[in-house]
Amino acid sequence: MPAIIKFYWMPKFLLVIILVLMSFGLHAQTWEIGGFGGGAGYMGDLNQNNPLKVSGVSWGAFIKRNFDGYLAARVSYMYGNIAGADSTLSNLQQRQRNLSFRTQISELSLTAEFNFMKYIPSMSHDIYTPYIYVGLGYTNFNPQAMYQGQLYSLQSIMTEGQSKPYSNEAFSIPYGAGFKYNFAGALTIAADIGYRNPNTDYLDDVSGNYADKTKITDPVTLALSDRSGEKTGVYLGTAGTQRGDLRKRDTYMFIGFSISYTFITSKCYYER
Repeated sequence: MPAIIKFYWMPKFLLVIILVLMSFGLHAQTWEIGGFGGGAGYMGDLNQNNPLKVSGVSWGAFIKRNFDGYLAARVSYMYGNIAGADSTLSNLQQRQRNLSFRTQISELSLTAEFNFMKYIPSMSHDIYTPYIYVGLGYTNFNPQAMYQGQLYSLQSIMTEGQSKPYSNEAFSIPYGAGFKYNFAGALTIAADIGYRNPNTDYLDDVSGNYADKTKITDPVTLALSDRSGEKTGVYLGTAGTQRGDLRKRDTYMFIGFSISYTFITSKCYYER
């Protein structure tokens, strides 16, 4: 299903910040709107070493308030698919573990963006600039896995024997860099790569130790808690032994291109 922003999971304070920023727009001099498309990837228990591995598509939209040629504030909505599978890895121990997942990620963020060169579309001698950004985001995710031809949502199954389901919402810290180019009038095209560090280790449903199978009554939970023996019949997930890696957080990233249009009014910041 297409991703839709779920405003009920957005923290009230982040909503207040966004509304305050937009209220300044009543007297704003320069606004910018745009869209983004590209790929999404993740680093975590099922991809520990490759920060540039793309495992799905991503898209998004943003509105930006440009304060001058160097500094801007941006509100963005991003959606992406990430995935991982032990069966595709070179490490023998991970292949034997045989876990897999896919996750749809929805993110709403507020970031500060800094241009290294003074950049004002159609009004500046600098028609290109590198830039960096950092901010605060809120993320919704839903790890799933395929088992016997059926797709299961893993959060509610509690594959590591948790006493209650972990939260599928998390704060994140978006940060990244890019390069933008003013290719026609008020139109800008940009290439961008950005990482997010959410306060969760469950993007892939893998974090701690193997559950005690003697305490699992549901057959689907039992099967998905330890998938090491699906091909060999030899199950390696002893209760209490390590199932995930030792990192406390997973990471996800978006990489791609954006195109945007800047509204420049008769009294713009470049006239000050």
